[in-house]
Amino acid sequence: MKTAQPVDEQELMARARANDKQALAALYDLYATRIYGYLYRRIGNSQVAEDLTGDVFVKVLEAIRAQRVWRLSFRGWLYRIAHNVAVDWFRSYHSLTGEPLEDVEVVADTAEPGTQVAAIWSHQELHRAIRALPQTQQQVLILRFGEGMKTREVAEILGKSVGAVEALQHRALHALKGQLDE
Repeated sequence: MKTAQPVDEQELMARARANDKQALAALYDLYATRIYGYLYRRIGNSQVAEDLTGDVFVKVLEAIRAQRVWRLSFRGWLYRIAHNVAVDWFRSYHSLTGEPLEDVEVVADTAEPGTQVAAIWSHQELHRAIRALPQTQQQVLILRFGEGMKTREVAEILGKSVGAVEALQHRALHALKGQLDE
């Protein structure tokens, strides 16, 4: 049985810089699901997150073609683009409707209706509480816990020190606990 070869990200990124279509496709395959998950946690709507994931990779392709590429970390650069795409979407959505986006979409489940309602309510309350946090605290929580990144990686993406990210995380969790205890 043939095992999958490990992906050499450095090689893929070098080839992507040279506009190698296969390398670009491989990077998309590596990161599209992660970026979708990140955007879904930010937006709360699967269709919008899917559309925005496509937008992120279009922006990546445009930047590569214009020779405006990452300096240190492709992953950090990619998440920064995703963050900017989400911020732009929130601005345009709010300016068009004047209303906040629904916090969560309801997905059918096989659980008992009472259990389903409790789970949906808990998810909505958590989502609302996170939304009430300052943007930087939201970002830290989503990257740390939603994306499972290490503090050092979050610091790199946000352009902050590890200590600053740890402080933001601590304040965010403390504020979140206070909101949920109410």
